[in-house]
This record gives sequence, C-alpha cells and structure tokens, in this order.
Amino acid sequence: MQSKERPRIIFMGTPEFAVASLDAIIQAGYPVAAVITAPDKPAGRGMQLNVSAVKKYALEKNLKILQPEKLKNPQFLEELQSLQADLQIVVAFRMLPELVWNMPPMGTVNLHGSLLPQYRGAAPINWAVINGEKETGVTTFKLQHDIDTGNILLQERFPIGEKETAGEVHDKMKEIGARLVVKTIEGLTAGTLEEKPQPSGVPLKHAPKIFTDTCRIDWTQPTEKIYNLIRGLSPFPAAFTQLDGKLLKIYHAEKELNTPTHTPGQYDTDKKTYLRFAAADGYIHVTEIQLEGKKRMPASAFLMGWR
Repeated sequence: MQSKERPRIIFMGTPEFAVASLDAIIQAGYPVAAVITAPDKPAGRGMQLNVSAVKKYALEKNLKILQPEKLKNPQFLEELQSLQADLQIVVAFRMLPELVWNMPPMGTVNLHGSLLPQYRGAAPINWAVINGEKETGVTTFKLQHDIDTGNILLQERFPIGEKETAGEVHDKMKEIGARLVVKTIEGLTAGTLEEKPQPSGVPLKHAPKIFTDTCRIDWTQPTEKIYNLIRGLSPFPAAFTQLDGKLLKIYHAEKELNTPTHTPGQYDTDKKTYLRFAAADGYIHVTEIQLEGKKRMPASAFLMGWR
C-alpha cells in the first residue's frame, strides 16, 4: 500500500449519483489512480457523443480515465493490474467479473442505495418510495459473486418524507452515500471495520429494473398506492396514464380520500384550477404533468391552454 493513511484507489461509476462519492474521495485527499466509466454513447438527433457525468468530472480534475467496452478484455485487465490500486470503489456501475473485483489487496467496495439485504437490484430508490417506505439508507459492502450480497461494512439510515419523490431521495442519498464511502475507506485503512454477513432468513423486498409496465397507472388501485407510484417514478421515468387518447406523464400529484363519483380512471376538471382522476377510494389531483408532444408544466398552466 502507498501509505497507512492513503490507499491508492480506482473509482468505478457512471451517473451523477456516483460523482458525489468520487468528489468526496478526492476532497478527503485520497489518490485516485484512475476512473473507470461507461464508454461514450451517441445520443440525440445529431448523434453527438454523450459523455457520462463521472467522465465529465474526471476530465475537470485531470484524472486518468478508462472506458472499456468489455471488462474481461485482456488489454484492459493488464492496464488495471499495472495501476496497482490498493482498493476499488464502485458506485452505480455495471456488474464486475471476479477477475476485476478480486484484484486489489484491500478488495472492492460497493455503495448501494438501500439498507441491504433489503432492495437488492437496479432501482432501490424507486422501489422504496413506490412501496411507501418511511425510511431508507445506504450500505457499503464488499463485492462477492452474487449481486448485492457481499459482507456489510457500514450503513446509514435516513427518513423518506411523506411527499418526497424518488428524485429528492436520490439527491439526499448521494450526499449521505458519499460521506459513508469516505468513512468506509478510513475504517478499512485503519483496520477498524468489521465485515458482517448480510442477515439471512428475513423476508426480502426486491428492486428490479423499472419497465414501461411498472409506470402505467392502474386506477383501480387505492389512492395511496397510486400516489406512491407517482412519487417513486418522479422525475424519471415518470408514471403515466391516458388523457383523451394521448400519453400523460404525471410528476407531482395530491391525494383526495373520499368516495369517488366517477369510475376508476375517469377524469374530472373545472378546466381552470384542477384536473383529477378517480381511483378505487378517492381521487388523484395531478399538479405537474406532461402531455405527449408538450412540455412539462404545472397542471394549472396546462388547463389554461387545454381545449
């Protein structure tokens, strides 16, 4: 190892969520030997190359950047080995082959956006909000063969507000997670952290990838369940329904609990101030929406121009 206080780190991550952790590592003074992120992808009408949030940050800080297409590529593995990292930190990246996660002497640490073993999978923030959880948290753990199953190093929990969206939880979590990553590196370096196997035999809630079907609102469900689905999918990919045959994405809403006088899914509006949809036991008042082909806007602004 480079020194007792400063393990040489390789950081792996792609989206904005990961940038907070990379920044915290650098601010704490740990040497980052390289950053590994997703290859640039053509996007948009002009098919311009889209650069990951982590790459943008790494360029600003003049860090060495690797963007392998395949993580088992011999050339990439050779380069990774030559960097002689003590520790690898993974935040919002893809699955690693054992050849990669087993390479550094201090192992590979992953930050996961839930209180493991709960919400293993690709979308832990979304599912915690969709399921109406009152709290969530972050976990650092050592990578092992099966996804999200490694020994726990540290955890920190925090509340989910009754009206908070997945986007708001995400923004809070990336900062809390970044601090936990630094705390984990400190503990591993000092030798004060004890790895604990994840509890077994407890009923598990999962966090699979979000598909289009997950986002389609079923108005025969209770108001609370629909409200949580809208929060849990906002701002991306957003829950949706149909309005006069067009796709309507809903970003923010309020619930009204009373016996509906409309059948589930029917809408009701005064064409000025409110647009609401009937659910099983009440109404969902949509407050921020986007109709197919239009911009995202407050429902009141939409109603002013809707004929």
